[in-house]
Amino acid sequence: MTMLQAFVHTMRHEADGVMGVELRPVGGGEFPAFDAGAHIDLHLANGLIRNYSLVNPVGERHRYVIGVLRDRASRGGSRYVHDTLRVGQKLDISAPRNNFPLHEDAPYTVLVAGGIGITPILCMARRLKALGRPFELMLFARSRASAAFLDEVHALGVPLTLHFDDEQGGPPDLRRLLARVEQGAQAHYYACGPAVMLDGFVQTCESLGYANAHIERFAPVEVKAASDARETFSVELKRSGKVIQITPAKSILQAIIDEGVHVEYSCMEGVCGTCESRVLEGTPDHRDSVLSPAERASNKTMMVCVGGCKSERLVLDL
Repeated sequence: MTMLQAFVHTMRHEADGVMGVELRPVGGGEFPAFDAGAHIDLHLANGLIRNYSLVNPVGERHRYVIGVLRDRASRGGSRYVHDTLRVGQKLDISAPRNNFPLHEDAPYTVLVAGGIGITPILCMARRLKALGRPFELMLFARSRASAAFLDEVHALGVPLTLHFDDEQGGPPDLRRLLARVEQGAQAHYYACGPAVMLDGFVQTCESLGYANAHIERFAPVEVKAASDARETFSVELKRSGKVIQITPAKSILQAIIDEGVHVEYSCMEGVCGTCESRVLEGTPDHRDSVLSPAERASNKTMMVCVGGCKSERLVLDL
């Protein structure tokens, strides 16, 4: 994995519980380019690695800007950013990766953000605005005070639907909002936010016949092993010439690492997509939150941090 050296240039409160962090290259220069929807990994001094979506405009290479929500259930990542990270501090970051790409040539685009999910969505909105493409933005939050980057959203001057639960007595009616999109099935729909909202978004798009629905999750969804998944199986690493026996005691990823074979990884929860590996033979049991249903059905790749196997043998391009 390509590692970049960055330092914290600016930190500011963007909303209740949300910290905006601007990173710049150590020694000046430029960061690698990125596309709308991309994220980076922060390698924190407490040993944790966490991914955060880039919110600043595509084309800016002198800086990366992220928004970090203080998670009440934090396992140390967001708490470290809020309580320990400070201006001037250096840290390693990854080059940008994108599991949530924007179809820039779509005839119409609907962007849906829930809470801190505004980070990749705002980057997408800025890109579409710059391209002159038709789109609308829906932003949902528990309150105005908790809505991050709200001033920047307003500054876009695009069709905007705002919904604040405390002002309107509850969560938004997603079906009503999405059903009124005139372009219907021709449009592309993007959503990022809490798991409950994303589940509702997926179900609503399916019921309305909207095939072009795309989501990004910040937290993993528990996916149980398939009924025909095997507890033990072998994994052949084609390029390394190794064959590994997998048991319930270790994930495929951990077994590969223990064999001394290099594989890139980050979250180890099936969310970030870093450990995606090409499947040459065999049938994986997908348990990640990254691949689409079509990508899972193709069985061409898998996330080895959480994935299992339905066949006696898997052959991976590692």
